Amino acid sequence: MANFDVKDIKQAEGGRRRIEWAAREMPVLSAIRERFIKERPLAGLRVSACLHVTTETANLMKTLQAGGADIVLTASNPLSTQDDVAASLVSHDEIPVYAIKGEDNVVYYKHIHAALDHKPHMTMDDGADLVSTLHKERRDLLEFVVGGTEETTTGVIRLRAMAADNALKFPIIAVNDAMTKHFFDNRYGTGQSTIDGIIRATNILLAGKNFVVAGYGWCGRGLASRARGMGSNVIVTEIDPLKALEAVMDGFRVMPMEEASKIGDIFCTLTGDINVLDRHHFEVMKDGAIVANSGHFNVEINIPALAEMSVGKKLVRPFVEEYELKDGRLIFILGEGRLINLAAAEGHPASVMDMSVANQALSAEYMVKHADELKPTVYSVPDEIDKEIARLKLAAMGVNIDVLTPQQVAYLCSWEEGT
Repeated sequence: MANFDVKDIKQAEGGRRRIEWAAREMPVLSAIRERFIKERPLAGLRVSACLHVTTETANLMKTLQAGGADIVLTASNPLSTQDDVAASLVSHDEIPVYAIKGEDNVVYYKHIHAALDHKPHMTMDDGADLVSTLHKERRDLLEFVVGGTEETTTGVIRLRAMAADNALKFPIIAVNDAMTKHFFDNRYGTGQSTIDGIIRATNILLAGKNFVVAGYGWCGRGLASRARGMGSNVIVTEIDPLKALEAVMDGFRVMPMEEASKIGDIFCTLTGDINVLDRHHFEVMKDGAIVANSGHFNVEINIPALAEMSVGKKLVRPFVEEYELKDGRLIFILGEGRLINLAAAEGHPASVMDMSVANQALSAEYMVKHADELKPTVYSVPDEIDKEIARLKLAAMGVNIDVLTPQQVAYLCSWEEGT
């Protein structure tokens, strides 16, 4: 197969072993794959996927392929690709992959265009770069597309903005809206994998450090909880009074970033917004402050402003860049400000990604069946899919739950009974 661009095809065997290891922790997706093999619900469907090229994504691609889909995969972040996984998908599964860890922006978008050359019937996105490029630069391909899915909060925000401007030309299912996605992937997955990425990059002790978490959405909740579990003194910054109040009630200190910047030892942004850490924050940070991001794009930290303030920059460890300020202070940026859990680590554990990618697979099947009924806007994952994934996960974990009796159902549906 000639149509691919990966770092080293010779890494394929190592990638296969890691893909198989991840599959052991993904029983929900395995059950879906077994059904897809029999039913072939995606037969003839061309899919262009722009996702993090990890072992979990590889198992999703193999599941879609088992369902009959013709797939091309490209990376959704220049630093998130696992090169051995990319090689394995090409070598062992004959899935064209365009992804190289560390690729620059030119190559990144070249790869996105290569995925779009597939003339997809369906898109799969993590951050909406594929859909955005399709609408801005490859509009001639829109006639082929029946729908798509979006994995992450940032992408859903972008797509809802497109829909509000009547710019979105086909329906999208927001996988991130599924409770079996954001309650678990965002909280438990991001929480653990972000800590993993920071520790792998720095080998620093978290206990006793002032750990500043910017944003208290599901990702921020997960990180704050796990940083506290590692012994850090956690400080939360927020712009939403309800989330700020929740953080206070959860036992965290809450303050504006301008105050937190003066006392933080470690900072991590998880907001989805731009310049959460800006010039005026860097001006008051401690010497040796460590700064990371676990939001989707590398815009949450204003690195260009930090570079302007600095007299020197050097790589001191893999994924750790030292910026020396004019007054001699040092600030360390992890993973070039990109997703630290994927830049320096392996992303979410397979067990939690099992539910996220299961949502992708079942949403793709749903889109094929219902595309003609859907308008060009953003839809949440149907409730029946969400609950089916939860049921399958519980069954795989050997957990049983209660069932309402007919009397209980009647009581809940009646307005006539009371005390």
